Amino acid sequence: MTPINKPKVIKDYDKLAPEILEQIKLVYPRGFRKHLVEFSGIDGKKRKGLPFETEEKLYLIRMTAEEAVYVIANDDDYDDNGRLKPGVQSRLADKHDDDFLDEYNSNDDNDYGDDDDYGDVNIDDMDDDIEDEGSDASDDIEV
Repeated sequence: MTPINKPKVIKDYDKLAPEILEQIKLVYPRGFRKHLVEFSGIDGKKRKGLPFETEEKLYLIRMTAEEAVYVIANDDDYDDNGRLKPGVQSRLADKHDDDFLDEYNSNDDNDYGDDDDYGDVNIDDMDDDIEDEGSDASDDIEV
């Protein structure tokens, strides 16, 4: 299969469309923090972002580790251990075609066949290893 040249977009989490946010929950049902990747902004500063791919675009969703924990802790779709609730997961899976999971966004967190090698981690226990990082709140940037 020939790779398709997709637009690459850096975007803040809170500026994403609700449909994209739902799909991200399916791709990262155990939270975002351990999936953040480092990248250099146009100013050369190191930042972190969450990779996510759709049929149309490659996203790098700009967030710090602290923001990644905060988003999950304050989202009612996740339980106290930072896991997407089974009912929510089922509803979202029915709503969205899950081909994007296998084809673009497969990771250990959404491999529903495994027996959970990670164990439960309480959101409150995660604060210890979060670095204080600056955040840039600029608009979409295509790279």
